[in-house]
Amino acid sequence: MVKLNKIYTRTGDDGTTGLGDGARVAKADARVEAYGTTDEANAAVGLAVIACRAAGGPAATLAPILETMQHDLFDCGADLCTPIKDDGKEGQRLRIIPDQIERLEALIDRYNEDLDPLTSFVLPGGTPPAAALHLARTIVRRAERLASIVLETQPEETNPLVVRYLNRLSDLLFVLGRVANPQGDVLWKPGANRETH
Repeated sequence: MVKLNKIYTRTGDDGTTGLGDGARVAKADARVEAYGTTDEANAAVGLAVIACRAAGGPAATLAPILETMQHDLFDCGADLCTPIKDDGKEGQRLRIIPDQIERLEALIDRYNEDLDPLTSFVLPGGTPPAAALHLARTIVRRAERLASIVLETQPEETNPLVVRYLNRLSDLLFVLGRVANPQGDVLWKPGANRETH
């Protein structure tokens, strides 16, 4: 159970922070960047929840799905925050599991099934929920890149399923961004604003 009695501790005033295993690292550490960006992604998903609810109609039905993803993103952050150690206590730590990834894949398949094939890249925009979902998608993608660096540099201490989860979540947010544009996708027109003489 998480218990937060005091908001400021002053322990980070020297530019370090504590990981889930108690180790102190620089706030610029790759692992801290990864779980910090995962937290940022969670906040962006929260904005998408609000946008979907405010829009009503079909977009509102996406809000409960996104709220589920917010809990998973906290799981991702907890996983990244606590390096894997060979101390016999691994089962006691919160880790992303295959079921969480499989749930995302099922949602992607379900929502993508009724979408038209794409003929170009999708521009973020259209409706407010679609724009919010695309913003969340790009932040999740950045979290994925940062988590990939941690996995590459600390493979024995990092759960590879976190990277897979973030990858699938960004795919799901892309699909849901399309769903949230019921009038159709806003498509990129390559070279649309180039001057011709």
